[in-house]
Amino acid sequence: MNRTDRLYAIVEELRAISPRLRSARELAERYEVSVRTIERDICALQQAGIPIYADVGRRGGYALDKSMSLPPLNFTPAETVALAVALARHRGGPFEQAGHSALRKIVAVLPERNAVAARDLATRIRFLDSVDAQQHHQVPAVIERAIEVGRVVRICYLDRFGARTERDVEPFALVSGTNGWYLAAWCRMRDSPRCFRLDRIASAAATELPAPHRPFDGAAWDIPDDGLRVVAL
Repeated sequence: MNRTDRLYAIVEELRAISPRLRSARELAERYEVSVRTIERDICALQQAGIPIYADVGRRGGYALDKSMSLPPLNFTPAETVALAVALARHRGGPFEQAGHSALRKIVAVLPERNAVAARDLATRIRFLDSVDAQQHHQVPAVIERAIEVGRVVRICYLDRFGARTERDVEPFALVSGTNGWYLAAWCRMRDSPRCFRLDRIASAAATELPAPHRPFDGAAWDIPDDGLRVVAL
């Protein structure tokens, strides 16, 4: 059994017996490898976002959080690669790291034949990026989280003239424009809606202050409503 097959088999075995445990020694004997190899496999799966936790002690072992796992998926190789392509085109966009984590989880639970075919198909996709396209600015994780849970963020912002201001803002949305990504937020200093270019946010820090819900009117941010395109799920 190669490593890819073994990783898939470990996930499936832990899912099948969840919430019971399997020790590293039991897994090593089952897959005819060393305990150290199993420990490395478990570490690789955890880094890929698979919710495996360790229970230490004499009767300890590894278990899979069944409520957080995915059953085997019937994604075709083309569907899987389509997600990977979308992520590659989404470089620097909102929740990029979360997207890569989701894709790793999907690939980990694909039937082995589909996973191999998807990896092969992915090698046939290439991007030719211009120099300008390579200069992307990643959305700060603190801003992603603030939008997700509704918290005020303290930012240090540089305007187009280079003037620096510190202000508390209530993040509402991330908007893609001709100059990259913008943060649409209610600025408490100006007491009005503002759009902040992400590449001009010098720093951002989370606060514990809740951000009240405000309706998102594109016109208030000088964004034409007919120019807004919402992400559909």
